[in-house]
Amino acid sequence: MPPLVHVVGGGLAGCEAAWQLAERGVEVVLREMRPARMTAAHTSDRLAELVCSNTFKSTELTNAHGVLKAELRVLGSLILECADRARVPAGTALAVDRQQFAELVTSRMRGHPKIRVEVGEVTELLSPAVIATGPLTSDTLAGAIRRRLGVDSLAFYDAIAPIVDFESIDQSTVFRASRYGKETHPTPLTPLPSLREGDSPLPLGSGAGGVGEGAYLNCPMTRERYEAFVDALIHADRHQGHTFDEAPYFAGCLPVEEMAARGRDALRFGPLKPVGLTDPRTGRRAHAVVQLRAEDRAGRMWNLVGFQTRLRIPEQKRVFTLIPGLGEADFLRYGSIHRNSYVNAPAALSRHLSLRDNPAILFAGQITGVEGYTESTATGLIAGVNLARILRGLEPVLPPPTTMIGALYRYLREADSANFQPMNANFGLVDPLAAEVRDKHKKRELIAERALSDLSGWARDVAWVARAA
Repeated sequence: MPPLVHVVGGGLAGCEAAWQLAERGVEVVLREMRPARMTAAHTSDRLAELVCSNTFKSTELTNAHGVLKAELRVLGSLILECADRARVPAGTALAVDRQQFAELVTSRMRGHPKIRVEVGEVTELLSPAVIATGPLTSDTLAGAIRRRLGVDSLAFYDAIAPIVDFESIDQSTVFRASRYGKETHPTPLTPLPSLREGDSPLPLGSGAGGVGEGAYLNCPMTRERYEAFVDALIHADRHQGHTFDEAPYFAGCLPVEEMAARGRDALRFGPLKPVGLTDPRTGRRAHAVVQLRAEDRAGRMWNLVGFQTRLRIPEQKRVFTLIPGLGEADFLRYGSIHRNSYVNAPAALSRHLSLRDNPAILFAGQITGVEGYTESTATGLIAGVNLARILRGLEPVLPPPTTMIGALYRYLREADSANFQPMNANFGLVDPLAAEVRDKHKKRELIAERALSDLSGWARDVAWVARAA
């Protein structure tokens, strides 16, 4: 029989992992420190308490979150089952009654014959285990993780800049260049094919066609455009956040609107400085320049450098589309600043998000570097399945990158560890279609259709560990 498994953390990822393990015949102890020790965000002793929004976002298959939820349903997610039962009217979004949802999950956890719920703080890494303690991991356990993985492996402060889809950037407006021409491997303005499963990731800038180190897309601004942008930024509506989000700003990650408020030229001497950047089409230097950096090795997602922000999402869309070249930008992720604890997954974890020296200690949920309820649930499900496989002497498995779950795992494996930031589900993560489709709605329908077909086939082909009778 498999040994007793510890699942640390009673949030969405932890409960999903515990359920998947138990359904496969594994005895599980689900360890949750509440209510013996509360966090600044939680208010109850229930498992799977939602501390932010009550929505799991869209269910439409033309939305990345809708595709992800459909994939989870194919794989038998407990969290999605409980969310469906606790659903409240919210159009095409999956919104839930918070209390009913948490009570449903808690009841299922406490009622499963192979799950034992224990209250109390875990202060060290256990094995075999799934660590799913979320963004508010206790300081003691976070310290144990840092000691095991290395001092730079765990972040405590999350400053996230927006990401836009390459295909939505106006290529006639932006130009590609590195400051002072420091680019050793120039590349064309075209997305690149992804690495195949099993390939060794190339360092940024290596090889023909790779995303060159220091290579940026540059959005030039005239004085008039810059002044209008600063005015819009200063007067935009800001999100005040929760008490547990509040943190003193570090000098290196001030919100962009905070920098703008400190002086009309503060941004021009900061992230928007134009020095060393000459527009090859005009031969002149712009008044200010917004730079975009490749977020993935395929060059499909581009990060607005220095644009961490507390602006509300509608305001981010309104203000940041004033940037030349981004008027029709498709935002794959919006910016934010909040307290967070997450592992630098590409630098410290294996491909299936385990310790590299112990494949039976896996991580799941937001601590892995995913953002969002459904994304956390997905990593919990895969962690539970893989730990059940490992305990039976089988190799861990991951869905293909044509699926939303597989694409998220690929990002966590292949992202540039020097600039790693948490990621939510988006269409920029998945492999492109074999044939170009210009209609965005149709393209997303085809991507969703392919994802669900490939996921179903994958689950059959990898001999999905049988559930216990």
